[in-house]
Amino acid sequence: MSAKVFSLSCCIIPAAFLLIFAHLNNPPTISFLGALLDLAASSFPFNLLEVDCLFNYHHRRGEYNPLCDDFPPCFPPPDTEATSVFCVDPNGCCDFTTVQSAVDAVPRHSENRNVLWINKGVYFEKVMIPATKPNITFQGQGFDLTAIMWNDTANSSHGTFYSASVSVFATGFVAKNISFMVNVAPIPRPGDVGAQAVAIRIGGDQAAFWGCGFFGAQDTLHDDRGRHYFKECFIQGSIDFIFGDARSLYENCRLISIADPVSAGVRTITGSVTAHARESNEDHTGYSFVNCSIGGTGRIWLGRAWRPYSRVVFAYTSMSDIIASEGWNDWNDPSRDQSVFYGEYKCTGDGANLADRMPYALKLSDAQALPYLNTSYIDGDRWLKPYCDSLIST
Repeated sequence: MSAKVFSLSCCIIPAAFLLIFAHLNNPPTISFLGALLDLAASSFPFNLLEVDCLFNYHHRRGEYNPLCDDFPPCFPPPDTEATSVFCVDPNGCCDFTTVQSAVDAVPRHSENRNVLWINKGVYFEKVMIPATKPNITFQGQGFDLTAIMWNDTANSSHGTFYSASVSVFATGFVAKNISFMVNVAPIPRPGDVGAQAVAIRIGGDQAAFWGCGFFGAQDTLHDDRGRHYFKECFIQGSIDFIFGDARSLYENCRLISIADPVSAGVRTITGSVTAHARESNEDHTGYSFVNCSIGGTGRIWLGRAWRPYSRVVFAYTSMSDIIASEGWNDWNDPSRDQSVFYGEYKCTGDGANLADRMPYALKLSDAQALPYLNTSYIDGDRWLKPYCDSLIST
């Protein structure tokens, strides 16, 4: 399918197909569909007091666009010494109609914070931020209103790593209130060969995600390399839906499994949350989940040992009964039982019972858990900025 021309209507169905699963667990996502329908029709009359500002900006191209009538007045704001703003809108109300074109316009090796203010809508495109474009922010209008989606799979892109809808290789990337999606309608069967599809690949250091959504099935979020922070995010998938070898902290995130349901009493495994790829005991990598929740469907593991020194910690996390009693899997390689680091600390819910956990799973003491409980785990005091930093207001 070509990325050159897409009508809004062709994006609505696959977006709805993915988000229906999220809506089962998070009703506010229904507003995503409403936003899409709003974009497909002319806006209602707007405040006449805003006419001058709108006229100046939206008529400067010499052509009136009724779809811009509800666009924020006097927007985008001017650049500052520290921040440059790139405005993206699918209806032509900004200088850029695609996210990639705005990324391309960011200067190489910029020391400024370059904020891509991305208006509501589904941007059906494959986006890549190269290592030469540091300090970029994607600011959406809500994870249920703004999304980037593409439809590659491991088969179509010659490998899972290359299937990502969005790939980030630059340092200092930030995303706020936006979703990253794969167009996997219909949802592939768990384990389908070549059907893996990545919503986003994060291969740059010092990346932060605030209030973002990640929607897919197998291999949704490739948390690949570097130090990363996720706050109040919604992450959906089935098998290994958070995978890679990054050092990442997930705080107050909702992890939703869409793995195949399993009848009561059946011990079949249909999914897993994580597959961490730590290669050696010297590697300072691993995933820490603090004050998160796990729900959805299936009978799933908390993690699989993709590599021998896989490291994952869950602390203060609510786990539903979809978590298998054994909790973890060594990738069917018993030699990894001696080298993995799988810890749980003060978790709650029907899935948090440690009585039948695998022998190598750790019930962490206060001292063992302490290094994983806050942003010091990812050296956040050196680079992590607060949410309001460089937030562009409408």
